Amino acid sequence: MGVTSTSERRERRRRSGRFFLLGLIIGMFAGVYLTDRFGNRWDVRPRDASRPDRAGNGEKMADFDQSTPAETVESSIEEVLSMAEAALAAIRRDVDDYTAVLVKQERVGGTLGEPQRMNIKVQTPHRGGRLDESESLRVYLSFQEPEGVAGREVIWAPDLHDGKLVAHEAGLLGMMTVRLDPTGMLAMRGQRYPITDIGLTNLIKKLIERGGRDRDNPDVEVTITRGLRFDDRLCDQIVVRRSSPTSDENDFSRAEVLFDRERQLPLRYVAYGWPESSGGSGDSSDSAANESPADSEGPVLESYTYLQIRTNVGLTESDFDPDNPEYRFR
Repeated sequence: MGVTSTSERRERRRRSGRFFLLGLIIGMFAGVYLTDRFGNRWDVRPRDASRPDRAGNGEKMADFDQSTPAETVESSIEEVLSMAEAALAAIRRDVDDYTAVLVKQERVGGTLGEPQRMNIKVQTPHRGGRLDESESLRVYLSFQEPEGVAGREVIWAPDLHDGKLVAHEAGLLGMMTVRLDPTGMLAMRGQRYPITDIGLTNLIKKLIERGGRDRDNPDVEVTITRGLRFDDRLCDQIVVRRSSPTSDENDFSRAEVLFDRERQLPLRYVAYGWPESSGGSGDSSDSAANESPADSEGPVLESYTYLQIRTNVGLTESDFDPDNPEYRFR
């Protein structure tokens, strides 16, 4: 056997180190893939996930208080737009920041995901009286449910962290913090909309935008139910029904919006696609076993419910800093 020189031994160690690092990276990505492919990490769907409960969040803990007297009256898109525009003016004037529990459920790629529950902190782009929204939106998310994502944390602000989405996964994958393009493929995986669209202000804007497209649509009916109590708040529920499909990429057969009457804040938005028998453009690629044939509202497309909203709590930059000792970023 020949004598191995010092330089040869060093080169072997360098090769070994490179192979180890490459194996570690491959192993991590393989783990993510296998969890995604076989562990239902992203597309977990309970048996009854084809539609949420009447609260629109897939849970029974936040249904309407049925003891509250309520009255349903016919309305119009014009009245809905007036309510939404008043709400936008109010939130711009009155709300600098807020915390809440957000429960969202989205259909992505034809599959309705399991409801995800998260704690959310938001600094609004109109804080400090900036009615022109000249400040940067800042968002922190801490996922609580379902089990597969519990522990995930996300921070995003266009003026912080080079505009990147800062995140870590749950479990063992939480050992690594990543920085992603907020609208890129990885950040958008399993999401219907990018994080840049999140929040109450953006929700109101979307209501105004979609309502504006239905302003002259003769196939639209609107009702308002006044006096509902939800999450211990007195609310008005708007229901918009379309009798025929449209060319809108966000086409729906029915949409429900719940407004906190006193604070003029939207607490819930849920949209339904078209029942398969209607021939509408709603996404119906799920198997029949996952959709209720008796559900005349059609399949759920998206649902967002804000619970326990607290406004103007005094959030600071530390609430959007991965080095915050209360967080688990590495």
